[in-house]
Amino acid sequence: MSIENQVRAFAGTFVLASLALGWWVHPGFFLFTAFVGANLLQSAFTGLCPLERILRRIERRPAQPSAR
Repeated sequence: MSIENQVRAFAGTFVLASLALGWWVHPGFFLFTAFVGANLLQSAFTGLCPLERILRRIERRPAQPSAR
């Protein structure tokens, strides 16, 4: 899966989860939905996406040997 698709999947999951939490748990979770939307909007204009940078760094790390 490409990084762009991972970012979209992550954002969509967080939007849906925060909407559900805002509806069933506490309305304050709607602020998290707004934060994700604002981040997507600024990313569209600036091209800077913090999640994309994180995913690229994770992808570059070599596999760590398991500790036994």
